[in-house]
Amino acid sequence: MRTRSEREMFDLILGTAKADARVRAAVMNGSRASPSAPKDIFQDYDIVYVVAELASFTSDHSWIDVFGARVMLQMPEAMRYPGGQGHFNYQMLFEDYNRIDLNLVPAGRLDLIGSDSQSVALLDKDGILPAFAPASDADYLVRPPSELFFSSCCNNFWWCLQNVAKGIARGEAPYALTMLDTVVRAELRDVIEWHIGAQTGFTVTAGKMGRYFKLRLDARLYEMYLKTYAGYDHIWDAVFVMCALFSELARGVAGSLGYGYNHADEEKMTAYLRWVCQKTGGPRGP
Repeated sequence: MRTRSEREMFDLILGTAKADARVRAAVMNGSRASPSAPKDIFQDYDIVYVVAELASFTSDHSWIDVFGARVMLQMPEAMRYPGGQGHFNYQMLFEDYNRIDLNLVPAGRLDLIGSDSQSVALLDKDGILPAFAPASDADYLVRPPSELFFSSCCNNFWWCLQNVAKGIARGEAPYALTMLDTVVRAELRDVIEWHIGAQTGFTVTAGKMGRYFKLRLDARLYEMYLKTYAGYDHIWDAVFVMCALFSELARGVAGSLGYGYNHADEEKMTAYLRWVCQKTGGPRGP
């Protein structure tokens, strides 16, 4: 199947909104509204329809067939953990591999639209939309941490690594991998973002879940970051690369922001990790 062009998709989205009297306004947000987001065929069309009421839409979902044949549909508000905030969302992947995330918001609940800086008004039949500033990444820029937030991040990174080490020593692979990739990695991600911010004067976004790390980090640091992902057979290698990367970036961020860095936590926890690693027969580490 031929993939519909961006122009075709916008014509369909706007044409549907204009033709349906129940739809009073339309807004686009997300990466397609961002002036700096890399453009590619995988970008979603994040659309809000402001509607007169929800019931006639949600009582018969077949109306969304107008957008095309689908590979898959998700309706978060109709699933096991509904949001219940007064809106209704359709997430649609089509057979031509375009994707629309369509959020229906009642006209009486314009507060649900919010004031996201990545917003563009597409249609306003009644003049009800707020005045959006020119779309920008302002709401998504990396922000400098307070000294307490920074020191807490560093403390938690080094502290939780001992949980990873114990999990490896006990052969508890799911626990060790989850602790490393969920808890410890979250602290590393923060430090990477602050490094990017410090290098750019806190004027750029790092993207959701680090999606722009490849664009913002130099090649050496990005390659180190990729090496922090590993299967269980190489988990110790990932741990020690993660430690080296965190150490380098956290020290740099501390220097840029004029904050202290607890070198003793790093040195003593690294020694502990090496000890556990040796007892479990893994590599000695740096």
